[in-house]
Amino acid sequence: MSVNKFNISYVKSLDYWANIPPTIDGVLGGFGFLSDMDINGSQVFLDSLFSLENPPCKTLALDCGAGIGRITKHLLLPNFKSIDVVEPDEKFLNTIKEFSGEDSYKITNLYQVGLQEFKPDKKYDVIWNQWVLGYLTDEDLTTYLLRCRDALSENGVIVVKENVTSSGKMENDETDSSITRTLKHFLKIFKSANLKRIKQCKQTNFPNGIYPVYMFALKPN
Repeated sequence: MSVNKFNISYVKSLDYWANIPPTIDGVLGGFGFLSDMDINGSQVFLDSLFSLENPPCKTLALDCGAGIGRITKHLLLPNFKSIDVVEPDEKFLNTIKEFSGEDSYKITNLYQVGLQEFKPDKKYDVIWNQWVLGYLTDEDLTTYLLRCRDALSENGVIVVKENVTSSGKMENDETDSSITRTLKHFLKIFKSANLKRIKQCKQTNFPNGIYPVYMFALKPN
């Protein structure tokens, strides 16, 4: 079953986020209290990638759907020399450097564009995608991942960290025009984008009653 049956609307998504305040609680949909646990889990996952036999370099990372720069500030800036960010909402994009504080000089490029239209023009060591891919149709997600695959440096890795349904069925949120995929559906899309999983794990310590969150490390197949 394709997500397209849910009629994902990029315009509706942009309109939704245009009315969300540029705060951690805002970008996390009222779940700002999860941020520290989330970053800690992501750091453990990132450390596991740096411990690979052929690890990604720590030169340049890309934060996709960056919001106010929460992941940029707390995860990517401490681990990489330079960061590029992609974020379609102008209000959020204008917040990132101030929010990132003293390390903001390491943010080299700010791209105001949706991921369905973003075309990377350089090579990245890590491309981080979190809580954003549910806004893309299957077709656009596949072609986006193909572009990311071609934008990896030697030993580069695409990271996907997303909600996954526990019902075994895809679920949609009409409020922000997003969908939550099943684990099986994600794996099918990764395969379509000619990507292989080199690591996968589930975020721990999140409260009951919310979607399970999975992390995937992907490399060209």
